[in-house]
Amino acid sequence: MKAGDLERAANVPSSAAPTVARAVSRAYSIADLRACAKRRLPRAVFEFFDGGAEDEQTLRDNRAAFERVRLAPKVLVDVSQIDTKTQFVGTAASLPIAIAPTGAVGFGWPGGDVAIARAAAAFGIPYALSTTATASIERIAREAPGRLWFQVYVLKKREFTEALIERARAADYEGLIITVDLPVGGKRERDFRNDFAVPFRFTRRNFLDFASRPGWALSVLRKGMPVWENLVGFTPESTNTAAIASSVGRNCDASFDWNRLQAIRDAWPKKLLVKGITRADDAERIAAMGCDGLVVSNHGGRQLDGAVATLDALPAIVRAVGTRISVLLDGGVRRGVDVVKALALGAEAVMVGRATLYGVCAGGEAGANRALEILREELVRSMQLCGARSVREIGPDLIAPPR
Repeated sequence: MKAGDLERAANVPSSAAPTVARAVSRAYSIADLRACAKRRLPRAVFEFFDGGAEDEQTLRDNRAAFERVRLAPKVLVDVSQIDTKTQFVGTAASLPIAIAPTGAVGFGWPGGDVAIARAAAAFGIPYALSTTATASIERIAREAPGRLWFQVYVLKKREFTEALIERARAADYEGLIITVDLPVGGKRERDFRNDFAVPFRFTRRNFLDFASRPGWALSVLRKGMPVWENLVGFTPESTNTAAIASSVGRNCDASFDWNRLQAIRDAWPKKLLVKGITRADDAERIAAMGCDGLVVSNHGGRQLDGAVATLDALPAIVRAVGTRISVLLDGGVRRGVDVVKALALGAEAVMVGRATLYGVCAGGEAGANRALEILREELVRSMQLCGARSVREIGPDLIAPPR
């Protein structure tokens, strides 16, 4: 199949943009935005973002854990004024939410990384840029200035990893997030079934899939295939995005250990968070080495299938570290009430990845803004219904005893 064939299949009417805008404006939940993104994207691209590893037990359990928790709301409290402002990792934020690092966003919407970063800045919350983003460290700092963190995948080429960290320092990023739960890539079987792989190749199955979404296909033809901008030059022999991505997938450093993490902590002068923690003993060790925060995360169910749900892991981690270190929770957050539950169980904030990813894939920057608007509105309403006038009033007394 040739590009010309795909271009002829991508003859989309000019009325498509207003249709997308209407769909986003009429999304009343993150699930609605997910449905919009699913309609717009080819199945292979949507399922790359939406899916998990192997049987997807952990992917499902991240959501089920929130659904198992019940709240015991307080009544007869004056909740006419609600304060969502808080502080985590040492800096103020308008909401107890940060944007989790998500890779390859540009495949869902051209310029999607910048769009989400701008939405985060508009809402006064941190944005974490992924190593595998389709916008560079410098581009995000230039086009979406705000409270910026850079997430690092530790690669076998140590000098390249060190150069990424130096670029984040030079661009004045507030903090680093070191992801530690990716010594090897997870087995995501949806991608195999959809013939979605890197290096990419056209097959009859995926060509027909892509051609079935002409609006998406036209945007790719107009803008070109996205590039992993932070990884240009990762392998001198690589001349295209597919080759770069394939090399990165083979070059996560499975030897990365506590000593190397300590060396990064000692060298990095700003905030340092560690992402991918589900054990209390690991959390205790991270706090002891002087890190500023940790993220309770199982990589959104995309790595080890059967790993504990992050909300289930959270209380023991909070008990282990106390107030020495900021604890954030990642995985399964889809509602404002989920934020209340996570904070009541001890998190200082949550990270959201798929929520804003669905939004941007549904409608670009407007969709990312709509995702955060939904979460903010739901958080305020849930706080009012729980009798919590401020974030600091959300505590363990709001958690109902297990049934």
